[in-house]
Amino acid sequence: MYRCHCQFIPDDLLERLACDPALSKEICANASYSAQLSQRLRDIRVQTKKLAGFVLEHHNLVQLTENPEVTVFDCKRTQSLPGLQIKTPLESKDETVKRTYTETDHMATFLREIFKRNSIDDAGMTLMSSVHYGRKYNNAMWNGLQMIYGDGDGSLFIDFTTGTDVIGHELAHGITQYTLQLDYDDEPGGLNESMSDCFGSMFRQWRLKQDSVSADWLIGKEVVGPVTRERGYTCLRDMSDPGGSHCLSPQPAHYRDLKPGQDPHYTSGPPNLAFSTACKQMGGNSWETIGKIWYHVMTTAGLLPRMGMKDFAEKSRQAATDLFGNNCAAFAAVDAGWKKVGL
Repeated sequence: MYRCHCQFIPDDLLERLACDPALSKEICANASYSAQLSQRLRDIRVQTKKLAGFVLEHHNLVQLTENPEVTVFDCKRTQSLPGLQIKTPLESKDETVKRTYTETDHMATFLREIFKRNSIDDAGMTLMSSVHYGRKYNNAMWNGLQMIYGDGDGSLFIDFTTGTDVIGHELAHGITQYTLQLDYDDEPGGLNESMSDCFGSMFRQWRLKQDSVSADWLIGKEVVGPVTRERGYTCLRDMSDPGGSHCLSPQPAHYRDLKPGQDPHYTSGPPNLAFSTACKQMGGNSWETIGKIWYHVMTTAGLLPRMGMKDFAEKSRQAATDLFGNNCAAFAAVDAGWKKVGL
């Protein structure tokens, strides 16, 4: 059965931090609270995935608007969703509110200009976000209907809206919800998480005007808190070095190292490395060639909730040829990326 663990910070990491004797009782308590709260938010997404699947199967997506509306709500550190709507977010004195509106709007522009996609459902769906959710909530998530952002506890993590890759990552779960409908376990789950890391990283690079070679490929760099940094961690994950000691949540880098039952936040390591490797070999901007190949597979393969990594790898090789021609540099880059991780 489908179970969503699609929040930005994996549960087992929060649970590990909650039991860390080197951390203060307050920090441990905040980590434990965040893990428990994330678990309670998942049931909503299970149902919205089923609804999205029904709509897609019956071809009922009709364009709502050419430019999706962006709305921001303030939960005021409660757990009440969606919270109080901020009518004019750009005029707010709350930097979190303004940043959430601005970056979500930029994400809509990114999808429209680069991928010709009209919001996450390609039909103009309103992009709704709730900020200041919970008390020092150490996470962010797409719950199937909207974005939810915690403020972090200020020690392990800081305000999750400060990471453009966080915003891109979680909204990309919505894209997957309206395309492949990947399940959230084993290889499909790893692909699900990887698709979001790819879009999150591409969006961050687009906003920073970075090319594939100069980009650092770090995930969660901006939301890592001072206590975490003091321990030598610079990010949550690193797409170009999944097992690096600087990663708070290191991943396997090779397909052979994946094991049944692993959390998708870990099994996403090989496809993450394949994508970043292909982008760097191709050169230029990640979203111009390799990103479009990944997006082509996502949006043309149909509903494939149990798609495995070998299947996605072969479809991306074929997409490189379909989009950019036989014996092209794009195919060579995609092929090299997958071969590096054993696919």
